[in-house]
Amino acid sequence: MNISENILQKVNEWLTPTFDQDTQDKIKEIMTSSPKELEESFYKNLEFGTGGMRGIMGIGTNRINKYTLGKNTQGLANYMKQVLPNKELKVAIAFDCRHNSNTLAKVVADVFSANGIKVYLFSDMRPTPELSFALKYLKCQAGIVLTASHNPPEYNGYKVYWEDGGQLVPPQDAAIINEIENLRYDAIQFKANENLIEYIDKNIDEAFIKSSIENASFNTSAEAKNNLNIVFTSLHGTSIKIIPDTLAKAGYKNVHIVPEQSTPDGDFPTVISPNPEEPEALTMALALADKLNADIVIGTDPDCDRLGVAVRDTEGKMVLLNGNQSMVLMTAFLLEQWKKQGKINGKQFIGSTIVSTPMMLALADGYEVECKVGLTGFKWIAKMIKDFPELQFIGGGEESFGFMVGDAVRDKDAVAATLLICEIAAQAKANGSSVYQELINLFVDFGFYKEHLVSLTKKGIEGVAEINQMMVDLRENPLKELGGERVIMVEDYKNSTAKNLLTGEIENLTIPKSDVLIYYTDEGSKIAARPSGTEPKIKFYVSVNGDLISKDQVSEVESYLDSKIENIILDLGIK
Repeated sequence: MNISENILQKVNEWLTPTFDQDTQDKIKEIMTSSPKELEESFYKNLEFGTGGMRGIMGIGTNRINKYTLGKNTQGLANYMKQVLPNKELKVAIAFDCRHNSNTLAKVVADVFSANGIKVYLFSDMRPTPELSFALKYLKCQAGIVLTASHNPPEYNGYKVYWEDGGQLVPPQDAAIINEIENLRYDAIQFKANENLIEYIDKNIDEAFIKSSIENASFNTSAEAKNNLNIVFTSLHGTSIKIIPDTLAKAGYKNVHIVPEQSTPDGDFPTVISPNPEEPEALTMALALADKLNADIVIGTDPDCDRLGVAVRDTEGKMVLLNGNQSMVLMTAFLLEQWKKQGKINGKQFIGSTIVSTPMMLALADGYEVECKVGLTGFKWIAKMIKDFPELQFIGGGEESFGFMVGDAVRDKDAVAATLLICEIAAQAKANGSSVYQELINLFVDFGFYKEHLVSLTKKGIEGVAEINQMMVDLRENPLKELGGERVIMVEDYKNSTAKNLLTGEIENLTIPKSDVLIYYTDEGSKIAARPSGTEPKIKFYVSVNGDLISKDQVSEVESYLDSKIENIILDLGIK
């Protein structure tokens, strides 16, 4: 196999004394044993996506390792000194349960401290939302969490937060990336100043739990809490450190933890994927729920920013809610609570994303608040809070099982969201209803919206090319009809244009550029295509809707919507 000059140049740099002997030995071994792996490891630099930087752990510029993270951290330290020249700089660092997360977090702490920056480092793994909270609580200028969310075990990642508690957004991210790219590896300062590293744990935990309870509790009676039978699984992740304590301190005593999944483990041995978006991940929790006749199942991903929820339907069978459904339930509940308290006066908003359910817009209209819609990723919802300080943020989420309650945490937060969904379930049960029945009530009031996600995995260099070509084809040969419905509008976020196919009129989109295409049909369906920013996937989001006059028609209308989704997917050719 011929190795390109560009890759050889990078490899030769990594064979210099700047890099430790073990790294050099491993590169030499790969050069001989697996040239293909060498190419995959060095053909590009890891990039920031919607959720920061994620990649496979290993040797090379396209891998997560001491040097790629060291370079990012040195670049960030340089940037902080440039833009905050007269401040005593402080950062907070957290890490999850993944292999090497603790040692990589210490590397990051070492580099910051070597640059004279005060570091607050969690002494053990913690949920990602706690990092967002901690950096604001400790008045830091930045924060880092070492996590790859729900990616496979061989992955790790690096998420950067700024002083508002939200992740980096343009143009700041580009300025930092430019600083990193112009940095030589031999400029990384790895030698720690241990005097500048302070370990944090219980005091922050207590403040975080207190804040979560204040934001996500809504006068649920002790009796209602005691009557709610909860099954919870941490899926071998960090939530075990915080969620059981949060529920207990909030008054929920009837909580059953899936024992086989309660120990943090970066191999995630009991699941195919530790992703609550995947039904398989909650198999053990559902089995325990049936054994105990539980009312609700909640599972969180390894870094505890997403949650999956299952509840009993009208027949008493456990059903999994999708991310759009749980988001709508939580948003509607928050809106109703704010309305009861007389806190809605036209100066509030909820947040969502361009690939999430349009039902969020219907809820906003119904409660006379604004619904701001941004690109995929909670950094954009956090940016809304920063950009509109005159407005109060009630809550918001996205279809990928993330939700944010209020603004104490500026990222998706499965801790507060877990408590919130328990509040909804407890109050519904006390009122002779259920979470599922409350969802049906919302469909009657605001329209029956149903969504479906098709995610295609395309790994490696060839996979990237294939995904890019699919997007090129969709742009150059735009679909005119989907599932028998006429396409009337196409939004292209890469070109910042929205074209009305009926009039030919083109409008400019104000949302930042992103490689996303959205089709709208004459029957109100919405179909989005988007390459993932953090995984080797292309995702297709299908949303359809119809009127639901009464609860008795649920099966009939749902069957009709399912057939619409199936026909659209067939026309897309992605089944």
